[in-house]
Amino acid sequence: MQSKVYFTDLHTTPTMSLPAKFERLIREAGIAQLDCKDKFTAVKIHFGEPGNMAYLRHNYAARLVAVLHELGARVFLTDANTLYSGQRSNAIQHLKAAFEHGYNIISVPAPVIIADGLKGTEYRELSVNSAICATAKVGSVIADADVIVSLNHFKGHEQTGFGGALKNIGMGSASRRGKLELHSSSKPRVAEKYCVGCGQCVKDCNYAAITLNAQKRAVINFDACVGCGQCIAVCRYGAAQPVWDNASEIMNKMIAEYTLAIVKDKPHFHVSLIVDVSPECDCWGSNDVPLVPNIGMAASFDPVALDMACADLVKAAPAAAGSVINKDGKDDLTGKDKFMHLHPNTDWRVGLEHAEKIGLGATQYELIIV
Repeated sequence: MQSKVYFTDLHTTPTMSLPAKFERLIREAGIAQLDCKDKFTAVKIHFGEPGNMAYLRHNYAARLVAVLHELGARVFLTDANTLYSGQRSNAIQHLKAAFEHGYNIISVPAPVIIADGLKGTEYRELSVNSAICATAKVGSVIADADVIVSLNHFKGHEQTGFGGALKNIGMGSASRRGKLELHSSSKPRVAEKYCVGCGQCVKDCNYAAITLNAQKRAVINFDACVGCGQCIAVCRYGAAQPVWDNASEIMNKMIAEYTLAIVKDKPHFHVSLIVDVSPECDCWGSNDVPLVPNIGMAASFDPVALDMACADLVKAAPAAAGSVINKDGKDDLTGKDKFMHLHPNTDWRVGLEHAEKIGLGATQYELIIV
């Protein structure tokens, strides 16, 4: 059975701004059918790591919140703390980042509540009993919400291929312990021939899992390593590298199961913006030239169909000249899988197929142009 995905491009007129097109999209997609009157409604969003400029502008969240208020919802914006050592690993710094990026009560008329508390320890275990996860360890604020609305920035991701609705909900709502579980199948390694002994990975490891040996080469203690990937992100010499095996497939399946645990038995609605499609996640403190020109916005009650539609739209688009997948401008990869080209050790389809199998949604969809 096909799910409906509504799409609009980014062309504007003097009487139709992007926020206005965004509102028209979500109304056409049926947000008014969402059962949210007098209910605690979580808008799950990624506020963006400081230094990264690809995160979603707050204007879209403001328009979404206004519509939800009109529907009588008790709205709040939320995200859970990060596993790695960054500027969103605790509620104080996380709130500061959100406020600085425009997600404050002046710009968006809804409070920001960090889902898993001050240190990422406040969570509920939600039953899922699926192929991999018995429970999902979800930030208590999101677990306690009556309604889930996801506002997603669609972009590449180094471990899952891309990040969309499932990634934003399943990984983004997990508490620090939940994120530890989701990353548990992915551990890095150090290629000694590239290690210069700078010690940056030692300083940035939040779990004291890395030391320098007598030869001034980084060594990872895998009993302490949680697989968060921080060392890979900060290494300037390519010495810290991911060990893939089937880690990407397992993580994508677990994200699908976490997402199911979060949205099952709750009204839910999802919106994705295919803009500033950066190569990596918004969790890093930098971003790069977008992989493709800005494409548009899509919305659906089905997060699986939404992710599939967004992936297909990126596939159909030409790669941006000067991006990491088309540096010389000679091959625009039109009609080709940009995410598999960029991250060949990932397979995002596994996650969507698993999501469909466990009843989260459908990979078949009808694209309705608004």
